[in-house]
Amino acid sequence: MANDCAEQPPVKDGPAEGFRRIRLDLAYHGADFSGWARQRGRRTVQEEIENALQIVTRSAIGFPLTVAGRTDAGVHARGQVAHVDLPEQLWAEHGEKLLRRLAGRLPADVRVYRVSEAPHGFDARFAAIWRRYAYRVADHPGGVDPLLRGHVLWHDRPLDVEKMNEAARLLIGEHDFAAYCKKREGATTIRTLLELHWERVPIDTYAAQEGSLAVATVRADAFCHNMVRSLVGAMLLVGDGHRPLDFPGQVLAGRVRNSAVNVVRPHGLTLEEVGYPADGELAERNRLARRMRTLPGQD
Repeated sequence: MANDCAEQPPVKDGPAEGFRRIRLDLAYHGADFSGWARQRGRRTVQEEIENALQIVTRSAIGFPLTVAGRTDAGVHARGQVAHVDLPEQLWAEHGEKLLRRLAGRLPADVRVYRVSEAPHGFDARFAAIWRRYAYRVADHPGGVDPLLRGHVLWHDRPLDVEKMNEAARLLIGEHDFAAYCKKREGATTIRTLLELHWERVPIDTYAAQEGSLAVATVRADAFCHNMVRSLVGAMLLVGDGHRPLDFPGQVLAGRVRNSAVNVVRPHGLTLEEVGYPADGELAERNRLARRMRTLPGQD
């Protein structure tokens, strides 16, 4: 189906005149998607939702989504946020029924579970102040329970969570994470890592195995490409004894990719939540987030 997006003038603090900005809270199982963003000839989350929106609103044109975080192929989301600018008349006509109609149209591996009119200054991407991911790892010697295999990585050696947390403390704060990112032309790799913490959680109640999963919570103001999966890869090398506690910090300081650090598989990663400031601070956050960041001494 053709999905020519409506042409609208670029705006920073809100939609164009005659449009309403609508916030979508959504979740998806990433296994059968080639990531969030539209790609020719590939199935993506963005395309599925945009096409469904066009169908259920009976619109001759499509309306583009802006998302808080463009997840990679195979990555899941439970707390993803997007926005779409819809004509006021269309919103008035379809708004109350939009959630139910989307549920009837979308495939089972993607769900929009909340639709609401966004406050002034809201931008799903630029108004966000942090994104929180979880990465789930099983180190049970027998492997991953079959019912969990779609969102849990198996690591074939036991992991010391306390050691991984000691190593993680050296990475907290604002740094150039070039060593943990796939570089993109014209994009900065400076990020503020707010939280990187591992904990043991019980294996799912319905699982046949006993024991626990090692779960990483990773929260930052933003992430560059492959950052979370590379950080987890470095932590696992510490946790299973292959590398010393200071290894992840040494990689960070080197500012270049280290061949010893694996970008772990995407299926263990889930976007859990996106944080936004109070409504009155949205416009200012939207403006500040568009600036190219530098570290002291890089100006």
